[in-house]
Amino acid sequence: MKEAGKINYLEIPSSDLDKTKAFFSHAFGWKFIDYGSDYIAIEDAGIDGGFYRSPLVATPESGSVLIVLYSNALEETLKDVNAAGGQIVKDIFAFPGGRRFHFTDLTGNEYAVWSE
Repeated sequence: MKEAGKINYLEIPSSDLDKTKAFFSHAFGWKFIDYGSDYIAIEDAGIDGGFYRSPLVATPESGSVLIVLYSNALEETLKDVNAAGGQIVKDIFAFPGGRRFHFTDLTGNEYAVWSE
């Protein structure tokens, strides 16, 4: 159910939509809907969103928000990210409330994965 004032949709840049689809399908099991050659919508990712064709890269260092995914098995998810071609930019570390790692996808966008 959509609620007023709640985050409803995320849009993320990608310089290569095919690489983005391949990476997130392999690493996280996401599905996509193609909307022309410049946009893909995400399915089964926990929140609605999509990737738009752009040379921009989303990283915290560039002022972008950090998208944080959840995992029930953090070490296994790290292996999946590596197997899909992602680059680990911060290995697993503890923080108050859990542990997490940061990675970049095949187009350079940075994400994190956390677990309790």
